[in-house]
Amino acid sequence: MAPPPAPQTMKERILQTADRLFYLQGIRAIGVDTIAAEIGISKRTLYNHFPSKDALIAAYLERRFVHARPSDEPPAEQILATFDSLERRFAAKDFRGCPFVNAVAELGPTDRAVKKIAIAFKESRRLWFRERLTELGVTDADALATQLVLLVDGSIAQDLVRDDPAMARAAKEAAKVLLRNAGVDVGGGVDAAKPVKSKRGPK
Repeated sequence: MAPPPAPQTMKERILQTADRLFYLQGIRAIGVDTIAAEIGISKRTLYNHFPSKDALIAAYLERRFVHARPSDEPPAEQILATFDSLERRFAAKDFRGCPFVNAVAELGPTDRAVKKIAIAFKESRRLWFRERLTELGVTDADALATQLVLLVDGSIAQDLVRDDPAMARAAKEAAKVLLRNAGVDVGGGVDAAKPVKSKRGPK
């Protein structure tokens, strides 16, 4: 029998609560008072772990900065699977878009710390695409990687407006066109898999 999970530290509880509230309700809408009250602690206790709201925001974004997992799948399949993952994410009740784009939009481009983390995250995703494209022998992998991340971000924006997970499917088909034009074999035509329905309720 596996041992029970270790209890959360107070710092982890604060960060987990901040993560949920910041993402679902907005960074500006949630103050440290709300986070402390949600956990049942004083503001002083919160500030003992995070000296300012800015520090808590930075920690929240760093927590969201998850690197892509290594995979043994062929590079083209890994690229296209990105859009399948997006479609599933779009269908989730708690999907509110990209937390990094949201943070920059809320706090403004002059918040250098937030913008730095957001740029680092977006660039890490672009470089991941470039690495897969380089493995495929694509000539201008750098430019095509940029085009693919634009499809990712565009599909996220479209889903937020339309509440339609099929936006990821449309982006995937556009990615196939780009890959074919670059000489990559991506198989047949339009993906015929069953569409994923939104779980966010009726429109």
